[in-house]
Amino acid sequence: MAPDVHDELGDAHETGVEHPTESTAEDRRVEELLRHSIDVDVFAEAVEAQEAPDAADTLELLDEEQAADVLAEMDVASAAEALAHMLTPLAVSVLEDLIEEDPAYAGKLIEQMEPDDAADLLQALPDRDRDRLLGMLGKVEAVELRRLMTYDERSAGGMMTTDYLAVRDTMTVAEAVEAIRRRETGSEWIFVFVVDWRGTLNGRVTMRELLLARPEQRILELCESHVDAVHPEVPRDEVAREFEKYDYLALPVVDEDHRLLGVITVDDVLDSIREESTEDAQTMVGAGKEEAVFSTAREKFRSRLPWLVVNLFTSSLAAIVVYQFTDLLEQIAILAVLMPVIANQSGNAGQQSLAVTLRGIVLDQVRPNTARALVMREGFVGFVNGMFNGLLMGGVIAALELFLHPGSNAWGLGAVVAIAMTVALTVGCIVGTSMPLLIRRCGADPATASTIFLTMITDSFSFLTFLGLATMLQDWFVVQPV
Repeated sequence: MAPDVHDELGDAHETGVEHPTESTAEDRRVEELLRHSIDVDVFAEAVEAQEAPDAADTLELLDEEQAADVLAEMDVASAAEALAHMLTPLAVSVLEDLIEEDPAYAGKLIEQMEPDDAADLLQALPDRDRDRLLGMLGKVEAVELRRLMTYDERSAGGMMTTDYLAVRDTMTVAEAVEAIRRRETGSEWIFVFVVDWRGTLNGRVTMRELLLARPEQRILELCESHVDAVHPEVPRDEVAREFEKYDYLALPVVDEDHRLLGVITVDDVLDSIREESTEDAQTMVGAGKEEAVFSTAREKFRSRLPWLVVNLFTSSLAAIVVYQFTDLLEQIAILAVLMPVIANQSGNAGQQSLAVTLRGIVLDQVRPNTARALVMREGFVGFVNGMFNGLLMGGVIAALELFLHPGSNAWGLGAVVAIAMTVALTVGCIVGTSMPLLIRRCGADPATASTIFLTMITDSFSFLTFLGLATMLQDWFVVQPV
């Protein structure tokens, strides 16, 4: 009889094999403690036993002061790793509390972090707190972090870490292995980079190759001399595309003289992709790139108000269009019912094209020589969808009019609806595709408030098309008194 699957899983748990989506014993203990009043000492011990990402999730459930108190009771290395995994706005708030309570301990946390994580947190701190922490670090660490902070956080330099493994090209395998053993690093590296006395990148070698090589063999004989690398000013979205295209696990960053500055790892790329997608989603609707659910009311007000004011003016254009047809709407009340439906369909079609185009831009699928074909294709899709929806809605309207007002020329109103729907959806798709391309051509982020401007154009054009057609063709249908 085959062994029960659950029994096998149970045995696996006993031998230390765990499913990543299941709660561990440490997680369950923390959950139990959270149900009662928190004893900081006991709770800190339980959080310290969790994996760093899980510990970060736990700390995010607490308020800032409680999280700071728990971190202060944890082992420095565990606390630093948990803090680095927390969402940046929350981590900054907790770190500010720690700076006020125990600045020396806050400095130790920064010192224990991966350099790129520490630099990200320091950049998000107010200047006064940042300088205070840097003053508590060793001279070498402070200089290294200040250098990392000079790079734009949305560039390769802002993504890289300086905690990597490198050996001299003149070493033997035995000397290189001994140097790696003496090297203190918080990361697990597959590659070891090979540099000369000036720090120039000359190649890389894998840990496996080092283990299998003869101890007396020279590193230069063993290493792969052709190594892909990027410059620190390369935008992070381009770095992400390179990782996706070539399946990199790590990519070195070099200066103009090919000196090794740092290394970008795949986990940092995944973080940047998540941040980019979040920022694009927020900027599309006019929210701030850096805004989070934990941002203060002042920060939310400052990032949203300007675009709300812009939206106020852009939406007023649609109202002005409708105002030009007030006499017609007074005579034919059903038009006021139908025009939001057409505008909504046009806006939805435009949003679909906008989303596909933005994704294509992010994945570098939209090239200058393919942009025109993309716009034409989306316009054709909008025409076909508009015609189908227009005939469907126009037919329903015509049938209702015939049922409610027998003897009327109901087909005329149905025809106006069908034509307006077709034109509106065609324009919506063309605008939704063209807008991010035009914004990118102007040198701005293609996602910037694109939804606001798209809605302005689709609403205004839909109202103008529908009410304009109704004005010109109102003789096609007999309007019964309302």
